[in-house]
Amino acid sequence: MNTNKKTLFLVEVAIFTALAFLLDIIPFLSFKVWPNGGSVSFAMIPVFIVAFRWGIKGGLLSGLLWGLLQLTIEPSIIHPLQGFIEYGFAFTVLGLAGIFAKPVQKSMKDGVIVKRLMYIMFGVLIGTFLRFLAHFYAGIVFWDHYAPEGQEVWIYSLVYNGSYMLPSFILCTIVVFFLFIKQPKTLLQTT
Repeated sequence: MNTNKKTLFLVEVAIFTALAFLLDIIPFLSFKVWPNGGSVSFAMIPVFIVAFRWGIKGGLLSGLLWGLLQLTIEPSIIHPLQGFIEYGFAFTVLGLAGIFAKPVQKSMKDGVIVKRLMYIMFGVLIGTFLRFLAHFYAGIVFWDHYAPEGQEVWIYSLVYNGSYMLPSFILCTIVVFFLFIKQPKTLLQTT
């Protein structure tokens, strides 16, 4: 990667990460579902755009930085390992959507909209599902005391985390696909 491309990469990761952070903290753009964390918002979209534009490396870096920024605004941390899982790991794995960066880019160049939708959906699904798994696991191990009496803790964690991750997956898939339809040249990686 030449110097100009490295600079562009770093600038875009920084800008899109800051945008993700802003989308998450602006009240009318983020619907807080639960008191101990979890919201349906547009915030994952910039990380997915970086992942589809720059691949896994860009997506992972953007997700990691966003997770670290999350630590600056009322983090819900009850144990260091839980903090790592839910802020370091969970946000970083969103960037694995970049596995589909090349197919998304190719489908944009070829103009194949159905393939583009499928690759975007699979990428967003992988990132969102892995993030969900991190929160689900943390919910079972660290948040078990919040489960209602008599309810299995894994069911509590599944409902708690699924109630905001599933709508977030749907929202992100629709918006990212729409952006990649309306602004394909802008979202194509520069060579």
